Amino acid sequence: RWIKFEEKVEDGGERWSAPHVPTLPLNSFFHLRMCLQEGTILLDLDASSFKEIIDEALSEQLEEAELQPEVKQHLAALLLRQPRHQPTETPLKLLTELSLSPCRGRHTGKAKCCSQPGAQLSETPLKEQLRNPFQKKVPPGAEAAHIVIGEVEFLEKPFAAFIRLRQGVALGSLAEVTLPSRFVFILMGPQSKVKAYHEVGRTMATLLADELFQRVAWQAEHREDLIAGIEAFLNELTVLPPRKWDPSARIPPPNCLPSPHRRITTHPSDQQSHSNKDMAVPVKKATVGHPHSREELERTGRLFGGLLRDIRRKAPWYGSDFSDALHPQCLSAVLYIYLATVTNAITFGGMLGDATANMQGVLESLLGTAFAGFIFCLFSGQPLTILSSTGPVLVFERLLFSFSQDHSLDYLEFRLWIGLWVAFFGVILVATEASHLVQYFTRFTEEGFCALISLIFIYDSLKKMFNLADTFPINWQYRLDNITSYSCVCNLSSPGEGLGLAWADLSVCDPSLSLAPSPQPSTALASLSRTQCLGQGGHLLGTSCQYVPDVTLISFLLFGGTFLFCTMLKRFRSSRYFPAGVRKLVSDFAIILTILALCAVDAALGLETPKLLVPSDLKPTNPERSWIVFPVGANPWWVCLVSAVPAILVTILIFMDQQITAVILNRREYKLQKGAGFHLDLLCVSLLMVVTSATGLPWYVSATVISLAHMESLRKESTTSAPGEHPEFLGIREQRLTGLAVFILMGVSVFMAPVLKHIPMPVLYGVFLHMGLAALNSIQLTDRVQLLLMPAKHQPDLPYLRHVPLRRVHLFTIIQLLCLALLWVIKSTMAAIVFPVMV
Repeated sequence: RWIKFEEKVEDGGERWSAPHVPTLPLNSFFHLRMCLQEGTILLDLDASSFKEIIDEALSEQLEEAELQPEVKQHLAALLLRQPRHQPTETPLKLLTELSLSPCRGRHTGKAKCCSQPGAQLSETPLKEQLRNPFQKKVPPGAEAAHIVIGEVEFLEKPFAAFIRLRQGVALGSLAEVTLPSRFVFILMGPQSKVKAYHEVGRTMATLLADELFQRVAWQAEHREDLIAGIEAFLNELTVLPPRKWDPSARIPPPNCLPSPHRRITTHPSDQQSHSNKDMAVPVKKATVGHPHSREELERTGRLFGGLLRDIRRKAPWYGSDFSDALHPQCLSAVLYIYLATVTNAITFGGMLGDATANMQGVLESLLGTAFAGFIFCLFSGQPLTILSSTGPVLVFERLLFSFSQDHSLDYLEFRLWIGLWVAFFGVILVATEASHLVQYFTRFTEEGFCALISLIFIYDSLKKMFNLADTFPINWQYRLDNITSYSCVCNLSSPGEGLGLAWADLSVCDPSLSLAPSPQPSTALASLSRTQCLGQGGHLLGTSCQYVPDVTLISFLLFGGTFLFCTMLKRFRSSRYFPAGVRKLVSDFAIILTILALCAVDAALGLETPKLLVPSDLKPTNPERSWIVFPVGANPWWVCLVSAVPAILVTILIFMDQQITAVILNRREYKLQKGAGFHLDLLCVSLLMVVTSATGLPWYVSATVISLAHMESLRKESTTSAPGEHPEFLGIREQRLTGLAVFILMGVSVFMAPVLKHIPMPVLYGVFLHMGLAALNSIQLTDRVQLLLMPAKHQPDLPYLRHVPLRRVHLFTIIQLLCLALLWVIKSTMAAIVFPVMV
C-alpha cells in the first residue's frame, strides 16, 4: 500500500513493514508505458460499482487485443473476488488477543485477517474496514487508487486497463479502508512473468502517489497525456548503479521533503495545461493570510497611515483571536508561560528594589506586569508577544535613581516626566510611520539580538544556581571518621564568660572529654533553634554552624533534572513509542509535567530548598510612597523640560528593543496567518508608559525569549500524516486568550502565595535554562558555530553550504561572534543603556 511511501506485508504475513522510499527497476517504467500504449484507457467513466468498471473495461478493448467471451467471463469472475487485506491492529488489541489465546498459531492469524476463499466482492463496506485504525492515517479528502496485478493460466497475452472515474465512488469492500475510489489499474497476464507484472504494478502505484503525476492523471484527456506524464517523471528519476548498493535495502523516509512547487516551476508547460479553475484555488490560498512583510511596513505617506492599516488588518481576526484558543494546547501554554513570567517578574522586582531603595519592588513588578501585559494582549497587533522588563531598563532605573539622590530630586516624579516624554515621542514615531525602518533589520541583527538575550537567560539561571552554594554552603572538609566532632550548639552566655567558651573549645578539640559530666551554668547552653538563639542574643558554637547539608546538592539535581526532563519530553513528539496522540499530549504539556514531577520529588524529600515567594499584601514595597505619583510639587518646574533629554535615550531603547523582538516573532518561517502590527504594538507600549509612570510601576517592552517560548508552545502540526511522513508544521495557534490568561494569573498571584510557595526555585531556573537554549537553537548562528568545530566531511548538507564558500561562512560567523562578544561587554557595564543602539 502507498500513501506517500511504500509499505509491504512482511514474509510472515502478519504485519506491515516500516514505510520506505520505493526503489523500482527502470525496465518497469518502459513496460508500464507499453501497457498504457496498447491497453484500454477509460477516462471520466461513469460507474457506481466495481462490477460496472470491470464490464466497461472488458467491453472497450481494442480490436486487436480483444479477448474471447469465455475468457472475459473467467477474468471478470476472478477480478470480482474479495481481496485479502492485512489488518492494522493497535498494540493494545494485539496484547489482548495474545492474552486470550497465547498459543494462537500463525495460520489462525492469517485466517482472521482474510475473507473466505472465493468470496465475492461486497458492495457495502465490511465492519473490518469501518473499524480499521489505519483510517486515522489517511488525510482528509483523500481518494483511493486500486492496482490489480496477477497471472492466470487462461490468458495468452497480457490484459491492461487504466480507468479514471468521473466521480469518486466507494467500491464496497475493495479497499482496505472506506474511501472514495478514483483510479483503477489492471494488469493480468499469462504465467511465468509474475515478477515483471508485480514491478509494473509497484511502478504505477508509485506514480499515482506522486503529486505531479496525480495532477497529470486527473487532467489527462488522451492516453498520450498519461505517457507524457511518465516521461516527465523519468526526467526527474535518479538511477543507482548496480552493485553499488543493496537492492533489498529499504531507504527510510527523509526528515523533510522538497516542496512540489519547486517541481511545478521547473515545468512551465505543465502549468499551462492546467485549467484556470484548478490553478486559481492554490494561488488564492497562497496569497490570503500571507502578507508580505514589506507590505506591512510600507509607508502610506499619511499621518497614522500605518497604524490605521494595522487596525484594518487585525480587526477581521479579532473574534477568531478568542475562538482559536479553545484547544487543550493553550492550557499548557498558559501554565508554562505564567510560571516563566512570574519568576522573571519576581527576580526583576528584587533587583529593581535593590537599585531604587524599594521605590519599585516585587509587588510593583507583579502588578505592573499583570496590568501592562493584559492591556497589550487585548489591543496589540501581535498578541503572542509577552511584555517584561529588560536589563537596559534596569540599568537606566539605577542611573536615574542615583542621579536623583545626588541632586536631591524626587525619583518617582522625575521618572514620571521621562515616561510622559517617552510616550509623546512614541506617538510621534507611530504617526510618522517610523516602524518602516524595521524592514532594514537583517538576519545578522536579529540573530545577534536573539543570541544575546538567550545567553543572558542561560547565564542568569546558572548564576542564580551557583549563588545558592553561597547561601547554603557545603562542608568540603567533611570526613566521615570525624563525625563525632561535628556539632552546633547555642551559647546564651556573653562572649566574655570563660566557662561557656572553655566548654565549647573543649568539646571540639577533645571529644572524649565531653563524656565526663562537667558543671556549667544553665544559661550557657540551650537546645534552641537558630532563629530563637539569635533572637535571644546568643551565638552559635561548633564546626557545623556555617554549613547547610543536602540543600545545595538537591537544588542542583532539581535544576539539572528540570532541564533534562523538559528537553526529553519536548522531543517525545518524534519518539517511536506510544501512539501519536499520546506523544503529542506529552510534548504539549512537557513543561507542566516536568514542574509537577520535580515539585513532587522535592516535597517527598522534605528539604528546605528555596521556594517561590510572592508578596501577600497589596501595599507599596516602600511605605513612604503611594500608588499615585503626582507630576508637580516635589521637584523644580524645569525638571519637566530637562527630562526630555533622557527620554530621547529611553525612546530609542524602547523602540529598538520592541521592534527587533517584533521582527523575530513575525518571521516567515512561523507561517503566521493574521499578519503583524508593528505600528499598533509600538503605540500600545508608548501609551502604557503613561500609566506605569503615573503609578510608579516598572516600564515594559517585548521579552524576546519568553515570547519565543510562547510561540513554540503554540505550534500547530498536521493531525494526520502518512506512514513514514513527519507531521507537517502548519503555523502558530494565533490568539489572544493565552496571553490574557497568563496576565490575569499574574494579577491574582498575590492571593496564590500559599500554593506558589511549594514550587522550588531551582525548578524554575531549570525552565529558564531550557527556554534560553531552545531560543538559542532556533537561530542559524548556532548551526554555523557548530560548523567551525566540524571537519568538512562530517558537516551536514545545509542549503547555504551549496552556494557559499565555506571560508566566507566561517568569516561571517566569526564577525558575528565578535560583535556578540562586544555586546556582552557593553551589557555587563554601566554602558548597557546604549545596548539597543549598538545592536
